[in-house]
Amino acid sequence: MELLSPVAPGWGGTLLVGLLHSIEIAVGATCLGLMIGTAGAFGKLYGGPVTRDLLAVYTTVVRAVPELVLILLLYYAGTDLINQVLTAMGYSRVDISGLAAGIFVLGFVQGAYSTEVIRGAILAIPQGQIEAARAYGMSPGLMLRRITVPAMLPFAIPGLANLWLIATKDTALLAVVGFFELTLATRQAAGVTKAYLLFYLAAGALYLALTLFSNLIIGRVEAWSRRGMPSVKEAR
Repeated sequence: MELLSPVAPGWGGTLLVGLLHSIEIAVGATCLGLMIGTAGAFGKLYGGPVTRDLLAVYTTVVRAVPELVLILLLYYAGTDLINQVLTAMGYSRVDISGLAAGIFVLGFVQGAYSTEVIRGAILAIPQGQIEAARAYGMSPGLMLRRITVPAMLPFAIPGLANLWLIATKDTALLAVVGFFELTLATRQAAGVTKAYLLFYLAAGALYLALTLFSNLIIGRVEAWSRRGMPSVKEAR
């Protein structure tokens, strides 16, 4: 009987492919979450009563229900609902890719948290800047581009960066629905080779490397957003 080597050829590449899929989902979900969060934040701050109430329900429910439950609900029930609607409209059922479904599910969850982060960042802007822009006769669009967005970035980036790191780890939850990402690739490799400690340590090292690289980029972005502002030491 031929014995499997503890590190079978090709498993390293399999883990890297899984990591690539995890990064793809995290990037897509973060971008989708930012779009939802930006719209949600402005809707909560400047929308009508119905808009604010609907957004309050959305953010409350998403933040209250465990993410794994939401993933299972949206992944299975959401895709089934889309196909039922298409069938009712006379169209044929579609096979939604796991990548698209994963991005939508995590992006929907990220959007609720991004809404509150961006809303809090906008509220942290000194009101004198907004009043000065209005006094100069700036249009809402110009004020958004010249005042609101640049002024809110230093307050929003730490929270949004934290959401990005959470998204990279939440991709592991998609393993329960069979999407091939780093955790599922690790589980398959460990199951075949029986080298559980080796492969799970390797997966942990890959997640750590992704986090360290992300922190490096986030630090540069945060320093860029705070240019011209006094540092903590200078403020003291």
